[in-house]
Amino acid sequence: MPARLGVMVLLLCAALVHAGDTRKSGAEFMNPSTQAMQRDDTQNPAMLWVGGGEALWLRKAGRSEQSCAGCHGDAKVSMRGVAARYPAFDTRTKAALNLGQRINQCRVNQQQAEPLRAESEELLGIESYIALQSRGMPQAPPADPRLQPARERGQRLFAQRIGQLNLSCAQCHDSNAGNRLGGSTIPQGHALAYPIYRLEWQGMGSLQRRLRNCMSGVRAEVPAFNAQELVDLEVYLAARDKGMKLEAPGVRP
Repeated sequence: MPARLGVMVLLLCAALVHAGDTRKSGAEFMNPSTQAMQRDDTQNPAMLWVGGGEALWLRKAGRSEQSCAGCHGDAKVSMRGVAARYPAFDTRTKAALNLGQRINQCRVNQQQAEPLRAESEELLGIESYIALQSRGMPQAPPADPRLQPARERGQRLFAQRIGQLNLSCAQCHDSNAGNRLGGSTIPQGHALAYPIYRLEWQGMGSLQRRLRNCMSGVRAEVPAFNAQELVDLEVYLAARDKGMKLEAPGVRP
């Protein structure tokens, strides 16, 4: 096939895929009042955590007495698009790393400070502040072949039946999206708005907290925060959401 014709075929295929894209954000399954809460920063309770995260960004920490801003400058510039590219492959650990893990890596190695506890107000705050800088941008998982094993493991986990209820993520979010479960509409399971303020929690939570809640809900063994299988699921979900617009920090029922 001539090169020019090959390019035209690829462009046509890309256009057809885009035209047939039936993916929907979880926000589209919410009631109008919750949608309005997410859209309006003056009503979105997650912005309280964003404010705390901004304060942490500017605060000096650790033996280095260095702040995040001291290295990275204005987050509105330096962090633009960063959250859209995580999880990413880390050359130090030779494994996939999510955004929270990357923040803690910086704290330990650059600030010489203690890592922030998983799911702590501080870590959720700085993650929310960084994620806000990518709001409205497309999810852009790295085209890094070193992430492929994690993506494949995450895809298998998404489709694997687990727990006493013998259910998989795919059974709810692929096969039954739009149907009702316990009075709520089942979304398609796109992870575009994390960290989120969940009305059920009356607080912020990470994607891993939501994954662990689902595992608990089907009465499966729940892995610890940052366990390999949870990070693998994050890698797969990022690939599954490629091109969809980020909403973080979001609101959910």
